[in-house]
Amino acid sequence: MANEIWTIKRCLEWTKEYLAERGEEHPRLSAEWLLCAATGLARIDLYMRMDETLNAAQLETMHAAVVRRAKGEPLQYITGSTQFRMIDVACAPGVLIPRPETEMLVEEVLNYLDAEVLSPEAAARQRVELPWNDEVEEARKAEAALADERATAERRAANLTAADEAALGGDVLGSRAYAEELADREAEEAAVQAAEADTAEAVEPELDEYGIAIEGAGQETASAQDAASPAPAEPRIARVLEVGCGTGCISLSLAWERRGHVTCTATDIEPRAIDLATKNRDALGLTADDVAFSLTNLVSSIPHDEWGTFDVLVSNPPYIPTDVMRSLPHEVKDFEPDLALEGGADGLDIFRRLLNAAPYMLRAGGLFACELYEGALDAAAELCRQAGLSDVRIVHDLTDRPRIVRAIVTEPKQRQ
Repeated sequence: MANEIWTIKRCLEWTKEYLAERGEEHPRLSAEWLLCAATGLARIDLYMRMDETLNAAQLETMHAAVVRRAKGEPLQYITGSTQFRMIDVACAPGVLIPRPETEMLVEEVLNYLDAEVLSPEAAARQRVELPWNDEVEEARKAEAALADERATAERRAANLTAADEAALGGDVLGSRAYAEELADREAEEAAVQAAEADTAEAVEPELDEYGIAIEGAGQETASAQDAASPAPAEPRIARVLEVGCGTGCISLSLAWERRGHVTCTATDIEPRAIDLATKNRDALGLTADDVAFSLTNLVSSIPHDEWGTFDVLVSNPPYIPTDVMRSLPHEVKDFEPDLALEGGADGLDIFRRLLNAAPYMLRAGGLFACELYEGALDAAAELCRQAGLSDVRIVHDLTDRPRIVRAIVTEPKQRQ
């Protein structure tokens, strides 16, 4: 085989048939993924370069990958990466592989942040009632009335003859003369308003005994005026707490898609997950200020002075019920970590602990959002209501299965 010529086309077709014979559900797609990983090419490039020959190193890599895939190992572990929303995420054995359903969890968090945290404050969009508002409004009405009066006069004057004007006598409304008078009045008032505006903007300098302006005196007056005006509010930076980060895909997506506007603290109990998540963060060019990873059990490492400061607590916790674990597909059950999958008898063991922590971690109005097993969403929503959370909702995934529970913390708690 080493002396044979293996083109991309031949290798693709052979791999597809080999995997299909061994029960692969999507053999051609798997063959494309494996070839892309072995050659470094994009899928479209494979079809543009079908006649190219694989070198010895590529053939060796491809052979090892096909053997692993034939045994049922997930493609993401073999190729070492997957795509999640807008980012590429490195994957490795011992760490849960990101799922498309989790992309929807990120979407729910982003929708909340955009609407409730990152959008301008409602007060900024409302008309501020200042002392001179009434005067400005009266002036605006007077200008509008004058404009209407002038327009009426011009329309009438345009249709009048000299004889008509003479017949009108004292009824000046509608005469050309009055139209011209209105135009002159309007021009004079506009000139006066412009002069007053210039005077208001210009700061009269303070003069010394010789009539020379004192340097800096006007600046003090201007500074005093500036001080009287309210300073613009600082941009809001959202704070997100993720529990059970795995590859880091949730926190990294949030920080990446709202860069400079969202910071995340993410925890996991598995050292391999923290190492991999940190690697993914570095590959994206993000820093620990953007996403801070912590090796800990749930929220144990969160400093007490940060309790109650988070806008969101989000998690994709272990949620597969124990009985369901036995029926999982081979490539999940035998290759992905049980620690990241099994959620107890009803799949809600970790969820209950997160729900208990949420009122301590979140500010008032903060969002609690979890991805869960489809058969546990109703029970999870009821637990949220019993815990005093409000606006409890169940979100369905792309296959219309219940997948996410989200709720709002209205009454935060403080540690005793």
